[in-house]
Amino acid sequence: MGKSLNRRITPWSLLSFAAPSIIMMVFMSLYTIVDGIFVSRFVGSNALSSLNIVYPVVNVAIAIAMMLASGGNAIISKYLGEGNKKRACESLTQFVTVCILVSLVIVVISQVFLTEISRLLGSNEVLLTDCKSYLGMVSLFIPACMLQTLFQMYLVTAGRPTMGLLLMIGAGIVNAVLDYVLIVICDMGVAGAALATGIGQCIPAIAGLVFFMFSKGELRFTGFKLSLRELGHACYNGSSEMVSELSNSVVTVLFNLVLMRLAGEAGVAAISILLYGQFLFNAFYLGFTIGISPIVGFQYGAKDKKKLRSIYKIAFLFVAVSAIILTVIAEALATWIITVFTHDPATFELAEIGFKIFAINFLFSGLNITSSGFFTALSNGKVSAIISFSRTFIFTVLSLLILPHFLKIYGAWLAVPIAEAVTLLVTVPFHKVYFIGKGEKNYLRG
Repeated sequence: MGKSLNRRITPWSLLSFAAPSIIMMVFMSLYTIVDGIFVSRFVGSNALSSLNIVYPVVNVAIAIAMMLASGGNAIISKYLGEGNKKRACESLTQFVTVCILVSLVIVVISQVFLTEISRLLGSNEVLLTDCKSYLGMVSLFIPACMLQTLFQMYLVTAGRPTMGLLLMIGAGIVNAVLDYVLIVICDMGVAGAALATGIGQCIPAIAGLVFFMFSKGELRFTGFKLSLRELGHACYNGSSEMVSELSNSVVTVLFNLVLMRLAGEAGVAAISILLYGQFLFNAFYLGFTIGISPIVGFQYGAKDKKKLRSIYKIAFLFVAVSAIILTVIAEALATWIITVFTHDPATFELAEIGFKIFAINFLFSGLNITSSGFFTALSNGKVSAIISFSRTFIFTVLSLLILPHFLKIYGAWLAVPIAEAVTLLVTVPFHKVYFIGKGEKNYLRG
């Protein structure tokens, strides 16, 4: 494992190490999107709107898991880079245990307050039944959802990125097959979609637990003493990823409220499709960041500045070029993507126009996501959180609150592109201070 993270840094070696994580995240987004496609096609646009309304509850669970995954991963990788395998194993066990306990609390709260949560998130009477049906089922699988998120990163650090990829592919196939069986054949509606997703998530969750329980490698479950200081450091360092996911919840709710006011249920269905598209394309950048983070953390712990410089140059050149390519692809495939989701005329018209405007954000989002992840891997949670909070919350919320008043629905479509572009302006000075400048704060000097 250490040898794998301490590899010679070339464009090919870095991309080949990150490739399984990229494919894994893209595949994960695809099998989540499959739920939306089946629901929209076989249940209806209102059902798709219902999924989007209550999905922020899942976002909250994923946010906490991402915090423990990314913040904890930086600590584990650093210990491995320092040669302290015992502490690495203890930290791994602590973070997984905390994740399980928190997930059980979320399950209880969701089950007890189904109606209240659905109404709070923006459901009207038309959508309430489907909202409760989906949330009631999907919340039962929150522990599996959170563990799956955790093991996506920890398996990479354990030197098993391919295993993580194969588990995700298996989960995706199971989810897609069950979507067809439960929604189309058994006519279970949105509850069938939730059940299919949950069963799929159980595969990587259980496999990850078994792997780390019986692993003979350097990273495995072991006894530990609860360290609130280390847990706090992991939470602080991973706060940017948590903030990003939590912000997605808030922004999704705000989008739903704005679009419900401007265009009714069809508007909510349209923004659901756009957000699925964003989930898919940003999964590419997130997967790349997850893939390179253990190497960054390892080299930071080993104090190898030369390799850190190489990683930085290769990573951001790759992201800059891929951002242009992915934006062109998104614009070219906009109509086809909308067609996959819906044939409802009102929803189709809104989503097609919106997607072509919305897709401009992919020019900027990759650089912002990778920048935030890079700082997390370097244990600089403060800068990472600033970047993440700016792009996913501050500028997006401000844009959503201001632009629709002047541009109506076009203001809603422009909110995310403008937020990502402004965030990039915030990110550039941090690169100058920590990676390019000659000051003592530069991580790459020496």
